[in-house]
Amino acid sequence: MKKRSKILSGLAVFFLFASATTVVVTAQDNDPEPDATPSTATATPSPQPLASPSAVPTPRVYELDGPLQLDSIVRVKVDHLKEWDQASDANDPIKLIPYINGRAIHGNYPEEVHGSYYNLHYHLEITPENKKVWTDLLGEPDGTRRPVTFSVGLENQTPFDTDFGPNNRKLLTVISPLYGLIALLVVLFTSIFFFWLARKTNIIRETGPPAGPGKLRPYNLGRTQMAFWFFLVYSSYLVIWLITGALDTITASLLGLMGISAGTALGEALIDSGKTDARSDQLQNLSAERQALEQSNADLQAQITQLNSIQTETTPDDLANLDRSNKQLQDNRTRLAAIDQQAQTLTPTAASGVSSGFLKDILSDGSGYSFHRFQIFAWTIVLGIMFLASVYNNLSMPEFSATLLGLMGLSSGTYIGFKFPEQK
Repeated sequence: MKKRSKILSGLAVFFLFASATTVVVTAQDNDPEPDATPSTATATPSPQPLASPSAVPTPRVYELDGPLQLDSIVRVKVDHLKEWDQASDANDPIKLIPYINGRAIHGNYPEEVHGSYYNLHYHLEITPENKKVWTDLLGEPDGTRRPVTFSVGLENQTPFDTDFGPNNRKLLTVISPLYGLIALLVVLFTSIFFFWLARKTNIIRETGPPAGPGKLRPYNLGRTQMAFWFFLVYSSYLVIWLITGALDTITASLLGLMGISAGTALGEALIDSGKTDARSDQLQNLSAERQALEQSNADLQAQITQLNSIQTETTPDDLANLDRSNKQLQDNRTRLAAIDQQAQTLTPTAASGVSSGFLKDILSDGSGYSFHRFQIFAWTIVLGIMFLASVYNNLSMPEFSATLLGLMGLSSGTYIGFKFPEQK
């Protein structure tokens, strides 16, 4: 009986184990394919995006107080400048520079940065760093003011947004109207006064005795050239000072050119003075010789009259003296005629000392129009045009090369050389 019970118990355990195995295998066959990454009991939360900082407002120039011109103080107001300053250590308002017409005015930093709204105070001035930019902005002036855009920004970076863009430009003063008017009146007065003197007096005319009632002496080329360069430099210096405020604008080459002009006038004056003195000395000598000859003729004539009045028979000695006296009297008369002819040649005619018109006076001598005079006249005009172009475009006196100055000096030297034999 006990044996039978053990067998039944073993069979029951076997069937239970078989049933459990069948259930497990069936469950595995019915489950889906597991994920490559094993799942965990605790779900991993998805990452949340980091909170981004608030965007810095873009600074914008919205107000500009004060005249926009060189050597003036302007106050610039920039919206959101405080936030821009605090956003980064690289943002420093003291390093902001003006931008005019999109051109950076390098080295022109604000002199003051103050106020809760960050007002920037600029003293606009020319420095070696920004001289070329100011020259481009102010050169080729066509009036006392010109419209420009304006902003500020860091050097070598894009300037801030501005209310003074292409559609709302500010006026940049090129020449102060008040000082410009005063300078214009001064230049006009001196120019008109000079032209009046040139027409009515001998300020740029040949030296010498008066030409006659109501007439003036001819114009002098050397003095005219010197006056030309004087007024050109004088007027240009005023214009450059009015626009840029610069005082030291006379270049070394310009001094050389003015020296050539002054040397030409001086050399011409010395030659003319020497000719006048020599002619005067010759005339004085001829006059003294004439007086001596006339006195000698009077004595000879008296002697001849005395010999002819002898009533007695004349001796051979008397006849010899009479022949000598007649021959000496004839020689003296021949010499007097030569003296008169020479004195007439040395004495300038009335027509030679009277002006024939400006161009004819400076381009001609006693023999007519001369090339050496035309050469120096032409080179003076060419260099004058170059001079005016440099002042107008670059607001500076030109720098003439040594070769060009040498060419001008050669023309002047040629003119002076031809003055020695020249008869005016």
